[in-house]
Amino acid sequence: MTDAFILDAVRTPRGRGRPDGSLHPITPIELAAQTLAALRDRNALDTKLVDDVTFGCVTPVGEQGADIARVAALVAGYDESVPGKQLNRFCASGLESVNTAAAQIMSGSSDMAIGGGVESMSRVAMGSDGGAWAIDPRVAWQQYFVPQGISADLIATLDGYTRETVDAYAVESQRRAAYAQQNGHFDRSIIPVKDAIGEVALAKDEYLRPGTTMEDLAKLKPAFTQMGEDAGFDAVAIMRYPQVEQINHVHPAGNSSGIVDGPAAVLVGRKKAARKTGIKPRARIVGFASIGSEPTIMLTGPAAASRRVLKRCGMKPSDIDLWEINEAFASVVLRFMRDMELSPDKVNVNGGAIALGHPLGATGAIVLNIALDELERRNLSTALVTLCIGAGMGTATIIERV
Repeated sequence: MTDAFILDAVRTPRGRGRPDGSLHPITPIELAAQTLAALRDRNALDTKLVDDVTFGCVTPVGEQGADIARVAALVAGYDESVPGKQLNRFCASGLESVNTAAAQIMSGSSDMAIGGGVESMSRVAMGSDGGAWAIDPRVAWQQYFVPQGISADLIATLDGYTRETVDAYAVESQRRAAYAQQNGHFDRSIIPVKDAIGEVALAKDEYLRPGTTMEDLAKLKPAFTQMGEDAGFDAVAIMRYPQVEQINHVHPAGNSSGIVDGPAAVLVGRKKAARKTGIKPRARIVGFASIGSEPTIMLTGPAAASRRVLKRCGMKPSDIDLWEINEAFASVVLRFMRDMELSPDKVNVNGGAIALGHPLGATGAIVLNIALDELERRNLSTALVTLCIGAGMGTATIIERV
């Protein structure tokens, strides 16, 4: 097997996923293309050497449909010989795309490939692609389908996380993210987004709410109470988990991941390809794994995926210097840290999606990006990146700085 190395990684800032967000006027194809162009330009990359582009996109319809990876590469001015494919593993799509690129390198079928993702949540609404799991009553009933917010509240109920516990985690995420932004921890990877006339539309993440306090969050009403009680999803969750008498709804928007727009891209290659292009490898992709987990609770996959990749790579949790887990909901991270017996000072050290937002198809590549930058900044060696996934899955990747 050939080693796969991360040669470079870029992302745009994340814009608020609303019509008044700074990235709303920028189409998803343009977001993806600007990211690919930046990856090329800052490495003086001859794009004829790129064997494939894989982009995650969770809602691949409308402006995000029709194989956005291939078209984005063409719009970015890549050589027409470069193919592209769109991938959907829900929230882990961006990371799975990088893993797919790495697998092509490791197998010898590619010398250089790009993995990444894009999601314009202000322009293409989450869930607008439909799907039998949620909308076919026969499938939904058979699988005990509930929306993710109910799953997050179910985790909190089973584990005993109170509203104060999850809010405290969210406040710390905001504090860490604000500190990281103010001190330039994201600067190496972020490229500004430009509008149609070449003016900078957004140069830094705009979803953050610096200075958020426990008192601020306490004013917010839980987001999923009506969905659970009036729409009947609490009853469905309790049928699947009969040990629970009542769902404790503790997640408002303030301790859940933010809806945002944004793309990311990661250049992966063999050492031989890196030498040919003159690009110095930044990290080695040690290994990766994806698993399936119980689909009603849905969000508990990261621990199982992490254990699998650690075992596959002959490593232990103590071998990992930094951990990045997507902050889909506060209870997801709290459960993960408990299951893996992790110290909070090694997990999401620059905050996460609660503070910065979660552009579904891109987030996996973004958090990999952040982990790599932080390893370099702290002069550390290894990081594990993982995400929970809709329908009950988990994906995890280990990287080692070189």
